[in-house]
Amino acid sequence: MHFVSAKTILNSNGINLYRGCTHGCIYCDSRSLCYHTPIPFEDIEVKQNAIELLEDALKHKRKKCMVGTGSMCDPYMHCEKDLCMTQKTLELLERHGFGAALQTKSDMVLRDLDIIEAINRKTKFVLQMTVTTADDNLCRIIEPNVCPTSRRFEVLNIFREKGIPTIVWLSPILPFINDTEENLLSIMDRCAQAGVKGIICFGFGLTLRDGNREYFYSALDRHFPGMREKYEKCFGKSYVCESSNNARLMQIFQMECKKHKILCTPDECFSYMKTFPEKDLQMELFS
Repeated sequence: MHFVSAKTILNSNGINLYRGCTHGCIYCDSRSLCYHTPIPFEDIEVKQNAIELLEDALKHKRKKCMVGTGSMCDPYMHCEKDLCMTQKTLELLERHGFGAALQTKSDMVLRDLDIIEAINRKTKFVLQMTVTTADDNLCRIIEPNVCPTSRRFEVLNIFREKGIPTIVWLSPILPFINDTEENLLSIMDRCAQAGVKGIICFGFGLTLRDGNREYFYSALDRHFPGMREKYEKCFGKSYVCESSNNARLMQIFQMECKKHKILCTPDECFSYMKTFPEKDLQMELFS
């Protein structure tokens, strides 16, 4: 872990407090060299002045809005337990009357539930939870340093009980490994039980490019002997590695979303997350 001073922190209403990650997900696109993230990726870069920069940026914002975090690196990595930068960020957003859309795989988000509830009462909070497999044993292989799928759904159900909206990222789904109807239907059933607002799915497969491809293939060699050769034969150096089951899985996905009244297109989900509840704020101002 190392510390840097950032010049800005709030870009297009999104923030990343850290760069790099310690969750160890074997498929992580953020390892791609084009993002210029730390090498090694686990050498977390901490933007030590992020809280000060954010407070100044929020004070100068003309309009309240939803602020997103977690797009490039998880805001609840292991270092967050001691540094509490995500916690301080949420406190700032609540104090200044902004909403938040936070993406994570970690149950550490429950530590800040009281702040999240306060944000959701005042404006809106949306929890985004990434889910790739219904199998905890497989999850521990492909996402080794973060809580398993079963625990993530426990978190989603806690948020449902608190009346806080949730979105699931169904991505990536690994060809020849978890691109099955059984896996998809199990995930969809749990999403319905958890009352998720929407599911973001760009298709079934994953993306590979310089940086994350090498790490992914190395993991395949360790955990799935012979799988690397299968990928190289089917996809070569392709960026998009689409499952051969994509068409059928997308059909099932859309049917299940319709049945359970779950938002199922990325545009619908992103629009929902970006929409700031201004009328609620106006009611508060005049109350």
